[in-house]
Amino acid sequence: MSSDKHSSWSYTEALPVEDDVITRARERAYELGVAPVGPGIASLLQVLAATSKARTVVEVGSGVGVSGVSLLRGLSPQAVFTTIDIDVDHLNAARQAYLDAGIPANRTRTIGGRARDVLPRLTDGAYDLVFIDADKPNLVEYAEHGVRLLRAGGMLIINDALDGDRVPQPAVRERSTVAARQVGRMLRENEDLTVTTVPTGTGLLLAVRTA
Repeated sequence: MSSDKHSSWSYTEALPVEDDVITRARERAYELGVAPVGPGIASLLQVLAATSKARTVVEVGSGVGVSGVSLLRGLSPQAVFTTIDIDVDHLNAARQAYLDAGIPANRTRTIGGRARDVLPRLTDGAYDLVFIDADKPNLVEYAEHGVRLLRAGGMLIINDALDGDRVPQPAVRERSTVAARQVGRMLRENEDLTVTTVPTGTGLLLAVRTA
């Protein structure tokens, strides 16, 4: 990356100003050893949610509520948000973040359990937006379910799509990097999707179901 490009990336990453709700959520994340989405991704998620006009959203990996609050702030008051996480402490932290943000309880649904067990129970084509920020070993399976859950015009969003900036390095064969590459290739080869990757944070993969 050229110095100018790196400066531009650093500048845009530092632009979002976060409020006390997100600050407290990040403090809880630190205490729990969780790495939530960064400010650049959080800001972009809010914009994507606002432009999507989504009414039904599912999130894989609660991230203690930073991503959830960002998405909910962009969604309409009628939208319903479902988040899935195997860790009860993470879900409790997410619930606290939603409460701090003044989000009505009837707009959120938190499901404890393994995503690979929960996702098959969700209805095909019933969601406008699916956000995945979870363990890389199961990423391909999560993405396959994400595509299945989307209705036409719906959007799949995958965080850390560049796996800590390792995906562009051919010599890197870490399990997480290989999984990220597989998902990117799988989605790009799906003729029902329009796909792009945004270099915000460590990469945000966006796929819109066109059919």
